[in-house]
Amino acid sequence: MSDLFRSAHPVLLAPMAGYTDAVFRALCTSFGCDLTCTEMISAKGLTFGNVKTADYLTLGEDEDRVAVQLFGHEPDRVADAVKLVAERLGSRLACIDLNMGCPAQKIVSNGDGSALMRTPALAGQIVAAAKAASPVPVTVKFRKGWEEDTCVSFARVLEDSGADAICLHPRTRAQQYRGTADRTAIAAVKAAVRIPVIGNGDITSGADALSMLRETGCDGVMVGRAALGRPWIFREIRSAIAGEPYTAPTVSERIETALLHAERIEAQKGSHGLVELRKHLPRYFAGMRGAGELRARLNDAKNTAEIRAFLLDSQKSNTL
Repeated sequence: MSDLFRSAHPVLLAPMAGYTDAVFRALCTSFGCDLTCTEMISAKGLTFGNVKTADYLTLGEDEDRVAVQLFGHEPDRVADAVKLVAERLGSRLACIDLNMGCPAQKIVSNGDGSALMRTPALAGQIVAAAKAASPVPVTVKFRKGWEEDTCVSFARVLEDSGADAICLHPRTRAQQYRGTADRTAIAAVKAAVRIPVIGNGDITSGADALSMLRETGCDGVMVGRAALGRPWIFREIRSAIAGEPYTAPTVSERIETALLHAERIEAQKGSHGLVELRKHLPRYFAGMRGAGELRARLNDAKNTAEIRAFLLDSQKSNTL
């Protein structure tokens, strides 16, 4: 496995719009994630000097390496964006990841994301342009296909164009996030190329990750939605891969992790960060007794001191 991943079977955090900011990335790293990734960033927005777009490149003080995911359908503009990213992040940039899998209508309507699976030649040109401009490895995240399974031929185009590694989410764009991730597609891609292949989709536990590695032969796994409110899933997966016992976090440990998340968000983003926390914090207690009532109380919190009081009170009264 390349030095990019620093692990024989890397466990990666998927880029997720609105979630994978510097605070959440740092939490996942602390629980054993090998490589985190920024939210999806518009190559056009970066090259046009959009301030809000550039803010996605903000790293945490303790982040020494991170992947940056770019989307775009113009090879020259993607190359220019890669140069901007490399100049800004320097040695902290682990790799450039190209998004060719996002199924959102507002993305594909412009020819970006998974729309590129309909134009493999253009996708290859984008990879080649990024590779020529980048001082670090270039990876690509893509889907099983647009409507049909075209991932094997698409993966070969990416490899031939210079991609250093690829990550497959084995659902078509038409499927969005419905149905079951097709692991046979990951196995087929792994058999078709020589570069590392990362498997993604429906990994919600250490057992899921281990079975994906065994069934597909993929080199590593990427975790997305299952990490939200559960950054310790990386520790669980690492334990499963190593064949070591794993103990799930206690209620107290969940509370402390949630509070750490809240405090770091508030310190970095102020009151606006508390609004963002409303989509994060309830996930730490999903499925637990009293979670619904706690969500309402957390939404009314004005600062992390109130959040701490709510959580500790819930624990003390045994309502969590």
